Amino acid sequence: MIQETREQFIHLFEKEPLMVVSPGRINLIGEHTDYNDGFVLPAAIDKKIVYAIALNNTQQCNVHAVFTNETVSFSLDEVKPTPGWINYLMGVVYQLQERGLPVQGFDCVLAGDIPVGAGMSSSAAVEGGLVAALDHIFAYGLDRMQMALIGQKAEHTFPGVKCGIMDQFANLHGKKDQVMRLDCRSLEFEYFPFSFPDYKIVLCNSMVHHSLASSEYNVRRQQCEEGVKAIQANHPVVKSLRDADMNMLNEVRAQLSSKVYDRCNYVIAEIQRVQDATALLRKGDLQQFGELMYATHEGLSKLYEVSCPELDFLVSLARERKEVAGARVMGGGFGGCTINLVKSDQVDEYVSFIKSRYQDQYGKEPEVYVTIIEEGVSIID
Repeated sequence: MIQETREQFIHLFEKEPLMVVSPGRINLIGEHTDYNDGFVLPAAIDKKIVYAIALNNTQQCNVHAVFTNETVSFSLDEVKPTPGWINYLMGVVYQLQERGLPVQGFDCVLAGDIPVGAGMSSSAAVEGGLVAALDHIFAYGLDRMQMALIGQKAEHTFPGVKCGIMDQFANLHGKKDQVMRLDCRSLEFEYFPFSFPDYKIVLCNSMVHHSLASSEYNVRRQQCEEGVKAIQANHPVVKSLRDADMNMLNEVRAQLSSKVYDRCNYVIAEIQRVQDATALLRKGDLQQFGELMYATHEGLSKLYEVSCPELDFLVSLARERKEVAGARVMGGGFGGCTINLVKSDQVDEYVSFIKSRYQDQYGKEPEVYVTIIEEGVSIID
């Protein structure tokens, strides 16, 4: 794909490009905790966005997207939110301009194999790849966390998704065969080896398309903030659900709607699960780690209500199989993928089982991706 993207760029723009590889991400555990100042445990994977990019000595940016076979242009003199995929690139350019960093016109070709809406964060891969490319071209000297924060702000201001920092962080900080525990409050992080050669990470796509820009994502965030506000009346030191415990939440239960209570209940438990999960990784205990994944799914489905019947069905199938250590919905929810830890020598059998049962139930075949943990955004000179 890298070579094909480079060749297409040369064909379209008749010059040599800079090449950038920007990965998607998985999150093993810690879902919807990032915007609550909690912990997450993501990793970069081998599904990716590829950029071929070069300056064009104008004020115009021309972007050809291979996945839609269209070219979209915009002027650096008028960067404002626009419908469609180009919005993610324009958001990055706008954030760089807001910081007083020089941006000149560029041509680029954008390709990729991250399934859109599957919960692997194609949007963060688009943002991270562009900010890293422009940092390299213009020698801004940004560190990887600054780049991640620019991508996050771009998503807040242009698509209008009030995402946490996890997706952009994982995209830019990934290391091969390592997961990262990120403290979403302090932005401190630690790498943990995820080297289980007897297991593969298998993503099963429900084929239910989700959009994080849907109002439901922002509603969940507002519900968490409502819970925090109630807890603060008794405990002023509580700034987010990261600071709360179940005793504090139960003190104000009568003041909260059942839905707000359930949302906060899930988040408080999930923040603790991430801490427990990393302790299990240190011990090499993948079986208990998998049990925490199942507990996360139960919380996301019943308390946070971001699952759907198709995802619940996929997780119930995983629970039937001894070769699966754990499974859960991954990403924002409302569709997308389940993440499954499957014994390497039984992956083919498991995939065949999942496809057959899902086809029988829903009349469509799920896409399945066997992924490996890879490096974060890479510049290819």
